[in-house]
Amino acid sequence: MISSNEITRESLVRILEIMHRLAAPEAMPELLREIIEVGKVAIVAEAGVLWLLERKSGELVRVVPSDDQPERLRLGEGWAGQCAASREISNLHETAGDALFEEHPVQVAGLETRSLLNVPIVGQDDTLLGVMQWLGAEVGQFDEHDEWIGPALAAQAAVAIQHSYMTDELLANAILEQEVAVAREIQMSTLPRTMPEVAGYDLHGLFLPTDHTGGDLYDLVVLDDRLFMLLGDATGHGFGPALSATQMQAMLRVAFRLGAGLDEAYRQVNNQLNEDLPDDRFITAFIGFLDPAAHEVEFHSGGQGPILHYRAASDECEWHKPTSFPVGIMELDGSDRAQQLSLDPGDILALISDGVYEYTAADGSQFGEERVAAVVRALHRKSMAELGQGLVDAAFDFGGEAPQADDITLVLVRRLPD
Repeated sequence: MISSNEITRESLVRILEIMHRLAAPEAMPELLREIIEVGKVAIVAEAGVLWLLERKSGELVRVVPSDDQPERLRLGEGWAGQCAASREISNLHETAGDALFEEHPVQVAGLETRSLLNVPIVGQDDTLLGVMQWLGAEVGQFDEHDEWIGPALAAQAAVAIQHSYMTDELLANAILEQEVAVAREIQMSTLPRTMPEVAGYDLHGLFLPTDHTGGDLYDLVVLDDRLFMLLGDATGHGFGPALSATQMQAMLRVAFRLGAGLDEAYRQVNNQLNEDLPDDRFITAFIGFLDPAAHEVEFHSGGQGPILHYRAASDECEWHKPTSFPVGIMELDGSDRAQQLSLDPGDILALISDGVYEYTAADGSQFGEERVAAVVRALHRKSMAELGQGLVDAAFDFGGEAPQADDITLVLVRRLPD
């Protein structure tokens, strides 16, 4: 005579076999089907049905037996849904006349279900994973012994399910890591590898993204004896903004290499991005050229500001506001004209993204324009690489323990003293 707290030798062997199989990698559907087959022997059931909780929808989906269009149940629907909602085992001795069963009958081909044993599948972290149902051809087929074996089988199913989920997540993370690495490599490849050489000038660019890829970018390249300068900041962080920013950079380079003037290129690129970008996306951008012979800068600043012009003769910082609204936010009619500024000996043009100006400390205060100006004035005789690092260090020191919340991008252009 076997008591309710004992297990038959055959059932124990079967369950141990399943535990051994769980140590080896195998696709979850096959392993779950095997658990059901073994369970039919251990519990002495004609059939078994296994439901998994779909984490996204919160519904139970029948996975064993499999179907091209599997049945779905909400929590509380049918005996499986009720078992999932209560997380308690239930033993329906007779299905005939049972309202819950008749509303959502549990049937498999070739079997008339007369009794039903429902067992919740719960993970080690007390997470509901699904429900196992054992179907009997006889009334009152399942007894206390089966009610004790059922949870043991469900525990093994929980191991298989969680192992599979963990494997899938690790694989997805590995794939994502690879994709992120490729995306970062592509984005970083669009940045200047070395600073261009321009007689009489010291140049420096720097990019520190908050994510693996950021929405900022910069460009410094000599085109037809003029220095093309670009600093862009696409709304948001990650892959989407990074693609938007690099798209703008590529379009501008192509336009200039085809001979377009600054005003026409700015208009055409803006209008194209206005068509391409979603309504809630745009790019703030400084787009300009330095004529190193005349020491003149012409530029458009679509929402990018403030623009810092350090005047060495007076040791003062002059601030320029954006010349127009952000790039891609609305169509331009071509009436916008580039603005100009002149660089005298020792002057610095500093294009600095919001990541510096708006670097926020734990108390909510921001680094701001005055601190930027103080650093520029203190380090204006240093190399632009030293000035760039000084700005970053000062922002980080100001922030203290507060993490970097936005991309940091700098373009620094200094006319050397005579």
